[in-house]
Amino acid sequence: MKSVFLVCAVAGYSVLGLSGCVLGPDFQAPVPQLAERWAPVASEQGHSRTVESAVDPRWWDSFGDAQLSALVREARQSNFDVQLAASRLEQSRAIRRQIAADSLPAVDGSLAYSRSRNSQKGLNDPSGHSGKQAFNLWNGGLGISWEADLWGRVKRSVEAADASVQMAEEDRHGVQLLVIVQTAQHYIQLRATQQALAVVQQNLQIARRSLELTRLQVKEGVATDLEVSEAAAQVAEIEARTAPLQQRSAQLINALSLLLAREPRALEQQLSEPLAVPAFVADVPVGLPSELAQRRPDIRRAEAQLHGATASIGMARADFYPRITLSGSLGFQAMQLSDLGSWGARSFAFGPGMSVPLFEGGRLQGALQLQEGRQQEAAIAYRKTVLRAWHEVDDAMVAYQAGQRRRDSLKQAVEHSQHALDSVHQQYAQGTVDFLNVLTVQNVLLANQAALVESTAQVSLSLVDVYAALGGGWQG
Repeated sequence: MKSVFLVCAVAGYSVLGLSGCVLGPDFQAPVPQLAERWAPVASEQGHSRTVESAVDPRWWDSFGDAQLSALVREARQSNFDVQLAASRLEQSRAIRRQIAADSLPAVDGSLAYSRSRNSQKGLNDPSGHSGKQAFNLWNGGLGISWEADLWGRVKRSVEAADASVQMAEEDRHGVQLLVIVQTAQHYIQLRATQQALAVVQQNLQIARRSLELTRLQVKEGVATDLEVSEAAAQVAEIEARTAPLQQRSAQLINALSLLLAREPRALEQQLSEPLAVPAFVADVPVGLPSELAQRRPDIRRAEAQLHGATASIGMARADFYPRITLSGSLGFQAMQLSDLGSWGARSFAFGPGMSVPLFEGGRLQGALQLQEGRQQEAAIAYRKTVLRAWHEVDDAMVAYQAGQRRRDSLKQAVEHSQHALDSVHQQYAQGTVDFLNVLTVQNVLLANQAALVESTAQVSLSLVDVYAALGGGWQG
């Protein structure tokens, strides 16, 4: 009895003494190859500039629009995609706990009772009655097993599981960022659509006044029926522009409702009143390129994926080596319940076990090559993700500055077109020009006003793209 426990103790201590060997490469976080500073982007006097200061994690508040901030706040909490990502993260954490359990001993307890009768012709009857009568059999005990992690297989599997949890967490961050960006984009587009509708309605009033003036001039013999028809056609053409804008407005409100996990038209009363397009007038803090890898969820996820692929190489290499398992059991067996706790009813078994891969037809080598290939793929994907993020930031900055210049030019065009329309109306009333000139100038004004509204919205949307490319928002 003592010799058995002595052998088990020696085997256990020897196994524990070898448990420090971990196969496979240790993960080293890659250092992104980025410039020290962003490429300079030309800006004009009075324009919002990009500056290298800390990125505001709650950048949407900088627009100064209370409704936008409220919508973003609700979307971050209520959006179904955010909730799904959070659920997937919890699932990943549960899987990690399952894998980590392999590093600890597994202990099982059992208790069983059976009423049995063996065959008289059989070879074994524990009751001693040669199968002539039934008997009771009580069993109870504890069993324990533990795999000695000699080569770090379990450690690497836990490491890979940690990387999977990190990937799921970055997926959640990415979904949060996407929901924030989409909410801001839909809101800006909604306000731009409402402003475009207001421009159309304003021009419709002008066209109707022109029609009334033309009819009066026909009565006075100054204008012709052709000019009346042209004026009426102008009114109808402008009226036709209202329906698509109203449809677009309703669709954007529904899109916002969906992001907030609400039913269709739930936000109609809240958002139906037209407001100005949210504008950002201050300088835009964009941080440094070296900080991009810490903010962008896709870069952080790519790094975690590379970490998991590196750990999987160690797991594949450990499969080439023996597995040693320590197991034991301690129990009691008796045919009478009263005897179950007696010393004579005891039973036990202890000892190590080992399995060695002798021939597997190249399966293990193939598995190792597969994991090495996946690590190489993950490394390439990481570099690609970093480079794409760099490009996105630069493109967004350029678009933001270009949008401001276009907006300024369109402001001047609208002012000139408005002055021209006022002048041609006066000339038409005096009979010095025909109505075709009025139509031409009004169409130019309408086009410039619509372009100005679209350009103003595009500036704000470009700024949203800047913050999306910088990865700001999920931290707030």
